[in-house]
Parts: sequence; C-alpha cells; structure tokens
Amino acid sequence: MLDPRDEVAVVFREHHGRVVAVLARVLGDLGLAEEAVQDAYLAALRTWPERGVPPSPAGWILTTARRGAVDRWRRERRGRDKQDEAARLRGPALGSDPVEDLLDAPDIADDQLRLLFTCCHPALSLPARVALTLRLIGGLTTTEIARALLVTEPTMAARLTRAKAKIRDAGIAYRVPTADELPERLPAVLAVVYLIFTEGHRSTAGADLVRADLCTEAIRLSRHLVGLLPDEPEVRGLLALELLTEARRPARTEPDGRPVALPEQDRRLWDRNLLAEGRATLDEARRSGVAGPYRLQAEIAAVHADAPTAPETDWPRIVALYDALLALTPSPVVRLNRAVAVAEARGPEQGLAALEGVELAGYRPWHVARAELLHRAGRTSEAIEEFRLALDCAGSEPESAMLRETLARVVG
Repeated sequence: MLDPRDEVAVVFREHHGRVVAVLARVLGDLGLAEEAVQDAYLAALRTWPERGVPPSPAGWILTTARRGAVDRWRRERRGRDKQDEAARLRGPALGSDPVEDLLDAPDIADDQLRLLFTCCHPALSLPARVALTLRLIGGLTTTEIARALLVTEPTMAARLTRAKAKIRDAGIAYRVPTADELPERLPAVLAVVYLIFTEGHRSTAGADLVRADLCTEAIRLSRHLVGLLPDEPEVRGLLALELLTEARRPARTEPDGRPVALPEQDRRLWDRNLLAEGRATLDEARRSGVAGPYRLQAEIAAVHADAPTAPETDWPRIVALYDALLALTPSPVVRLNRAVAVAEARGPEQGLAALEGVELAGYRPWHVARAELLHRAGRTSEAIEEFRLALDCAGSEPESAMLRETLARVVG
C-alpha cells in the first residue's frame, strides 16, 4: 500500500488535467479552477496522512477544490450577483458523486479539449500557449516546463502568470473553436501535446527516466484530437510518432531503472501492438500527401521500427528525412538530431562537422552528443570535458548515473 503522500502524487499525475478541465467548466473561471485544485492537493497532503486516503481520491480532490473555490469566491465577492453565483455553485452543480457524474462522464474528453483550445487561444503568444497547457493539462511543474522549453524558471513563472491573466482579462471563451478557427489554433495544441509526450518519454528531472503517465496522457489526447479532426494529417502524424516511440519503452530501461541506448535495446521487448497501430496511423497520414513536421518525425521513428537490428538501420534514409524536417523546422534541436544521424551514416567527424554552429549550452542531449562523437573520434580529453558539462546540466537521476559510469570508463 502506498504512503498517503505518495498517493497524493499518483492522483496528481493521473487526474490533474481532468480535474482542472471539469472544474473550469463548472466554475467558468480557469484561474480560479487551477488555484482551487492546487489548494485541494495541499489539503490532501495535510489530511490524508492523518485520516487515510478516501475511497475516491480524485473525487475528493474535485469536491474539495469546488468547495474551496466557492469559499474563495464568497470572500471576494462584490455585490449580490456573486453571492447568488456562489450559492448556485455550492448547490447541486457537481451532483452527489463527483467522480461518477463528472470525472467519468462521457463528455470528459470535451472538457479537456475545451481546456486545450482555451490555453492555445491566438490572443496568447505561442510560448505562453505551450507553457500554460503543459501546466494545466499535463500537470508539469514550472521547473519542468522551463527545462523542457529551455528557459529559466523565473522567466517561465512570469510567462505562466501573464498567460493566465490574459485569459481572465480578455474574457477568452472556454470552448472548442469553430471549424474556421481551427487552422490557427491547431499548431499550438499539437506542440503542447507533443511536449507533454517528450517530457514523459525522457524526463528532465526526478528519479525516473520515463514518466509513463505523461506519455499515456499525451497519446490519449492525441487520440481525442484524431477523433475531433480526422482529416488533419498532422494530427495523425503526431499520434503515429507517439505510438512508434512509446512502443520502445519496455526496452528503454534496465530493471533497476538505468537507461538503455537505442542500439543496445532488446527489440523483442518492443510493443508489437503499438508498432502496428503506429504504422497504420502513419499510413493514414501519408494518404493526404502532406509531409508536415510530425509526419516526418513519425517517418524517422518508422525507420527505426523497421530495422530488425541496430546495424541494419537505414541511416542515410534518416538523414534525408532530417534534411526535409530541417527545411520545415530549422531549429537547433533538429540540427542536433540530424548531426547524430550523420555520424551514424558517415562517421563521427562528419557528425561533429554537422554540429558546427549548433549552440545549445546547458541542454544535456547536446553535450552528450558532442561527448560521444568526440570520444568516437579519439578526442578523449575533449570528450571528458563535454561529459562533465553534461553532468552539470539538469536531467533525470538514472540518466545522470549512466553518464557518471560512462565518464569513469572514458577517464579509465
């Protein structure tokens, strides 16, 4: 049985986005909903160790958050209208069983899609849309979001505060956009879902390399988006990418949690059902003839999935796909990944040449890639320094342990 404090953490990871989405609809106030949910989790940390975990933990959080929101609203009300509104919310709005009536309701997906599109409203800057949705839907901390988006924590905290104030002050509606609004709103939503997935796939902090709950949440949201927008090829491209990547998860860690590099993975452990679904979803995305960034990344994942062994990987094909991706998304991270592929296809010196001009200081994967290529090229002293820089960067504990072991071997 879990310690009550650990149970709070589990409920937070599994239900945070759902509870915020439901409460935002019920209250009609996104900021109030988030604050109330945060207060409810703090209350759980105080009371569950003493009184025990309730039979419906997520329902307890939702009920406590609703009551807290009503109490806050009543304290801050100005005039009779808000008093009446508080009384209305205190009444039968949530029904007798919050979990049964709301958290498990058939339209819970709509609640989360409303929240996604609200957070990704065009009145917000793109970085704010991504950060806010990671916070509210994914339940990521400000520190985790800052690391995922390569900015400082104070910058991210200020960005989140401004974004929530913008939604409140501009009176942004809590709804799924109309068909003519979707093209403008969709890219930010896809970026958010993908970032939730990548934070789960390779955690930027904590005791675990993989946060399976975030991967599952991102895939679930992507499935809902496919249902909502079945004719959007990039939605299917994103889902295909996630499925093909998630299929490798059973082989990505040792029993003790240490990472296993892709070339060393036991491919027999890869999830064949997810691979099959990912390939089928990618085939559906291909029918449109549009090769967007997510479909191209899914194509790269498919090349890895199709290789029976690591040495049989078609690296020239992967380089060509990264060339196409770089033309659409000329970001430093794409250039970094392309350089790694170039090294596999043409040798470490060519990979290092491809890294020239790519500056991602403080980003662990960049330092690790440079360190490994320098080591392969026989430039040991430079590789040692780069491994040390990688260890100074934020990352999960299992990844740090593996880097320390690698550095010890290189130092000899």
